[in-house]
Amino acid sequence: MIRHVVLFKFKPGIDWSDPRAQAAERTTSRIGDEVPELHEWRHGRNISDRAIAYDFLVEGLLDDMDAVGRYLVHPFHQDAIVQWREISDWVMVDVEA
Repeated sequence: MIRHVVLFKFKPGIDWSDPRAQAAERTTSRIGDEVPELHEWRHGRNISDRAIAYDFLVEGLLDDMDAVGRYLVHPFHQDAIVQWREISDWVMVDVEA
């Protein structure tokens, strides 16, 4: 199993009051229902005010790296990427679970 984790950091001038951030969050909340390769899907806003904190997290559980590859190109996931790219930068990691 592969645990896929992504942390998003808003670009300067973006926060949760921005309608684009709210739309990206809504789309992201549905990825677990739309992408069949995902066994688990979690997401959430950061609640820490630490300067090093990121703003949003997603975490999914998939069978293997082939499933990760299918998830990455899934049209619904690609729609979410377009939305997040406009408002944030991110880092990610895939680890064996």
